Amino acid sequence: MGLGGAVPPHRGGLLSDAGDDLAGWVEAQFGVRADDTAPFKRALTHSSHAEGLAGASYERLEFLGDRVLGLSMAEWLVELFPAEPEGQLSKRFNALVTGAVCAEVAREIGADARVRLGKQARDDGAQHSDNVLGDVVEALLGAVYLTAGLAPARAAVRRLWQDKVHVEARAPQHPKSALQEWAAANRRAVPSYAIVERAGPGHAPRFTVRATVGKDEMLAEGTSKQEAETEAAKALLAALSAQAAPTRGRRRR
Repeated sequence: MGLGGAVPPHRGGLLSDAGDDLAGWVEAQFGVRADDTAPFKRALTHSSHAEGLAGASYERLEFLGDRVLGLSMAEWLVELFPAEPEGQLSKRFNALVTGAVCAEVAREIGADARVRLGKQARDDGAQHSDNVLGDVVEALLGAVYLTAGLAPARAAVRRLWQDKVHVEARAPQHPKSALQEWAAANRRAVPSYAIVERAGPGHAPRFTVRATVGKDEMLAEGTSKQEAETEAAKALLAALSAQAAPTRGRRRR
């Protein structure tokens, strides 16, 4: 597989210049010594830079890396939380593999400075897009898997996400699930979501979504439909909870 062996990663001294040695950066960040850096170069290549060549961008590697991340994270959570039921594990899983979290990882390892973009995409700021950076991290995990196998890919996930998995914390509740539970508990209508507007280029879209519970609604934006729905649910839940608080207080008196 072209693997010289796994080595401990190094978080400091990121190679921020995209022209620096790619093999050294891969070894520093993923703990993999790759004789062939072509998969990693492809994992950092956006379709706007691929000039129409089949398979030259990160899409196929992102497809693979998404599954590698999912399996590695699910396995890890089962180990970390042996007493938790599936529902709680699912909440943790969904909070840890979002595009926003993957994009955060990308910035932490300096991948945003290495993404290969076409001129228009770069002018549009695609190197800062959570969508693009999230996909890039998954593609890089796919490249690690192809280069070194599952064990090093699993180890990379655990290193890169180690500060994001809170062993003692309660499983996080996704805002959409929390809003649905609040609506059911308060005998309100089931929450619904609708796209109000989609703006921006394909590689850096902006979505505006309306979340509605009965006659109450809230708008929010995001770089994906899912992100906008999540933000709208969070905002609407906060507003509804604030409205209900005085009522509960009066009943207690």
